[in-house]
Amino acid sequence: MALPAWLTSRKRSATARSVLAGEAAAEAARKQELELAAEREEAAGAEEPEFPVVGDVRAAAFFDLDNTVMQGAALFHFGRGLYKRKFFRKRELARFAWQQTYFRLAGSENADHMQDARESALSIVKGHRVAELMAIGEEIYDEYMAGRIWPGTRALAQAHLDAGQKVWLVTAAPVETATIIARRLGLTGALGTVAESVGGVYTGRLVGEPLHGPAKAEAVRALAAAEGLDLDRCAAYSDSANDIPMLSLVGYPYAINPDSRLRAHAREMGWRLRDYRTGRKAAKVGIPAAAGVGALAGGAAAAVAVQRRRR
Repeated sequence: MALPAWLTSRKRSATARSVLAGEAAAEAARKQELELAAEREEAAGAEEPEFPVVGDVRAAAFFDLDNTVMQGAALFHFGRGLYKRKFFRKRELARFAWQQTYFRLAGSENADHMQDARESALSIVKGHRVAELMAIGEEIYDEYMAGRIWPGTRALAQAHLDAGQKVWLVTAAPVETATIIARRLGLTGALGTVAESVGGVYTGRLVGEPLHGPAKAEAVRALAAAEGLDLDRCAAYSDSANDIPMLSLVGYPYAINPDSRLRAHAREMGWRLRDYRTGRKAAKVGIPAAAGVGALAGGAAAAVAVQRRRR
């Protein structure tokens, strides 16, 4: 029995181009199948390296302070405490308040405002004894600073400590204030701006310049050399684009509560991001698992996660 004409004509229309198209489709389907299988295998079996690495004594972590570890500027909170103790008048307090308001609304450091704040603080402490300001600083921490520590960032610092690594604050705030905060948080120590003193009394001048921007990077580099650290194995955390030089030194840079410039730079470079300022989940870019304690913004969950991890 002869085949219908419409069937025989279709069979004969299978040209070389048709064969090529069919083979290409089959090859693409096979390739997709292999790729999907590889992705499933990787997701099921591959784990990211532990971070921080437990027992790696050549690794350490460096944390900026203002708006990274603590909400707002340490210098402002210190100023509030001094005003309460009648170190200066309402006019100076209003000046500090404006600087803090700008800092919180802008979400970033402004060099002129930071310099103005430092000069105000230096003029206020001039003639006072270092020991006196240290004792007052302990009280001010309890009054104005302890409740403003970001739990999420604190959890990240604790993860490094739990791994046996040293953790330093690196800040433009006075080294005395930074040292108090580091000690209260159980950190290793602090690098900060040094105010000149003679005979234990502040002169109202700085030693060198504020520890800000590139100066922070130089401080970290010098400390790493003295401590025998491998910066490629170290981590650094900051909220400000001013700290890009410090962040660029280490193998694990983190943008914490970043200003717009740092956020853009971090995304471009593939750096890790954390934002504890809102109720939304932080944006994440290539975050190692163990360092991801507390990815939920707000930080409360971070503290719980660290405690569970330690049990």
